[in-house]
Amino acid sequence: MRIAPPIELTAEDEEWLEKCSRGKVTAVRLAERALIVLLAADGHTNRQIGVRLGITEEKAARWRGRFLAQGRAGIEQDAPGRGRKPTYPPAIVAMVVRRTTRHKPEAATHWSRRVMARATDLSPSTIGRLWQQHGLKPHLSRTFKVSNDPHFAEKLEDIVGLYLAAPEHALGPLLR
Repeated sequence: MRIAPPIELTAEDEEWLEKCSRGKVTAVRLAERALIVLLAADGHTNRQIGVRLGITEEKAARWRGRFLAQGRAGIEQDAPGRGRKPTYPPAIVAMVVRRTTRHKPEAATHWSRRVMARATDLSPSTIGRLWQQHGLKPHLSRTFKVSNDPHFAEKLEDIVGLYLAAPEHALGPLLR
């Protein structure tokens, strides 16, 4: 029989976990994870935690392990790779962004969703989603500028990526 590793909390971690587990505006999943860690620190087994909280033993073990390995950051966010996978590969997305930012359509001043869809064999709604993800609005601007920078698409993705998923060290002071 495997024995769950014990958790020893600092006073600061214990205070933070108590606050998270009882907070009225804390996300439910974070509150549950904080409670799992608190119960584990009190010496409860994963099975006892599971029965008490109405969760599986594996779930209790997962969050105990994540806290031991990564500390607070381990329970604050889900592991990467969760969620729906992208429908289109990065090469197609880059091609749409490149075409939007570097080329003009024939006999037109700017791209529309329909015109871009015909040019790329994608649906207009897909084009709209890709433009939205990358902050492109060529159909709304009267003077849309086509970039001459050969690395514009990569730079654009980096900047938009920073806005959508800022690094933790940049958000640290804001979250405390």
